Amino acid sequence: MDTQPATILRLDPRGLKVLAHPLRSRLLTALREHGPATATALAERLATNTGATSYHLRKLASVGLVEETEDGRGRERWWKAATEMHGWTQRDAVGDPDAEAASDWLRRHYLAHFVERYGKWLDAHASWPLAWQDAAGSSDYALRLSPAALAAFEADVEALFLRYRSDPPATDDATDSEVVQVYLYAFPLLGEDR
Repeated sequence: MDTQPATILRLDPRGLKVLAHPLRSRLLTALREHGPATATALAERLATNTGATSYHLRKLASVGLVEETEDGRGRERWWKAATEMHGWTQRDAVGDPDAEAASDWLRRHYLAHFVERYGKWLDAHASWPLAWQDAAGSSDYALRLSPAALAAFEADVEALFLRYRSDPPATDDATDSEVVQVYLYAFPLLGEDR
């Protein structure tokens, strides 16, 4: 049980532009999912070279997404994710064409990441216990909301996530817990879908 508040970085236009890069995004994901690592270990994990990894880690550090740990010795530098999460709104990018393009790239990148991960689950789900197959469902809901109501809805969902993160409900057998990825995509329906 993690009782510490989640650390979240709100990306500004510069942060958006730095993160909107395939290797940088993969580096941040690897550090968040697997914990601290050296540039060499990250290069091996991500099938790239150490020079590129070191360069892009420094770029991520320049906007507060990663930081060095105190574990390094000599020239060996260890890196970790500086926060557990990051976020932004379109308002954070508006008026800066490069930040707007970065925001669009990141949203599409995260969508592709979701499709890839959910596809892996669908490929493997039949080998999991039935309780997991039942619980790991998918749903979609259509609500008629204003922008303000949608923002309130998303705030409620985030509060629910944070509550489950810090105080998950008791279960019969907590030993069968797994890291569960939760995605939320909310957008107006367009054209004939309305």
